[in-house]
Amino acid sequence: MIVELRQYTLRPGRRDELIDLFDTAFVESQEELGMAVLGQFRDLDRPDMFVWLRGFPDMAARGRALPEFYGGPVWQQHGPAANATMLDSDDVLLLRALVPPPLSARGPLAPGALMQATIWYGDRPFDDAVAGALPGAVAVFTTEYAENNFPRLPVREGEHALVWFSRSDVAAEAPAGSGVVRTERLRLAPTARSAFR
Repeated sequence: MIVELRQYTLRPGRRDELIDLFDTAFVESQEELGMAVLGQFRDLDRPDMFVWLRGFPDMAARGRALPEFYGGPVWQQHGPAANATMLDSDDVLLLRALVPPPLSARGPLAPGALMQATIWYGDRPFDDAVAGALPGAVAVFTTEYAENNFPRLPVREGEHALVWFSRSDVAAEAPAGSGVVRTERLRLAPTARSAFR
């Protein structure tokens, strides 16, 4: 599975506006085209950040689905309103799943539902076998090195990332000898329509 980890910087105070629009207009409309809207989150430490995950069976499917969606009627109708909430939507890691996220039915959330994402950036690619065996993970992703086949939506290039999701707030340790040069931790609250929770 190919996954985009998308972190949007929003205009102050407009995150709930985007989440309402996203959850009503952009979930089923993308999934009808073969994409998987895996998870949508409020970043608990950055009040103007919206984080979400979108999945594809493979890069070829991504190359077909994205032009269809962004050239289609739903985006034409609602895209300008979504874009009006954003300052930056280009912080995107293109990943592949080593441990795919478990998905739940969309609906009421348990009180205090929380996900933690730890992103390690390395000086070289991470070893899949070691990275996929991280303890306590509910999902693990690593950089997909294929060329971006929808350049209209930029992705970060030239980075080696390993992304570890858990349901606890315990600080994870990077795989030994992995050449980590930077670590980013996100505390994420799923939205009501997030399937990854």
